[in-house]
Amino acid sequence: MSFEAYLTAIKSKTGRTPEQLKVDATKAGIYKADMKAAELVSWLKSEHDLGHGHSMAVWAVWKEKGWVQAPSSKKK
Repeated sequence: MSFEAYLTAIKSKTGRTPEQLKVDATKAGIYKADMKAAELVSWLKSEHDLGHGHSMAVWAVWKEKGWVQAPSSKKK
């Protein structure tokens, strides 16, 4: 499945775009710029019944837009 196909399926299933899902997540109080992907995946599963792959596509859009950051790989 292509990335665009994932986004189309997300819109079909939820009626929402990744941008609209960010608004929803903000209203729900779960969105934070430093949130972990697992937090988003869990919320999307419980609120929209999205699976891991589709949730990670939303995460990828959010990362691309700079709304969330990839975890730091700094070792102590």
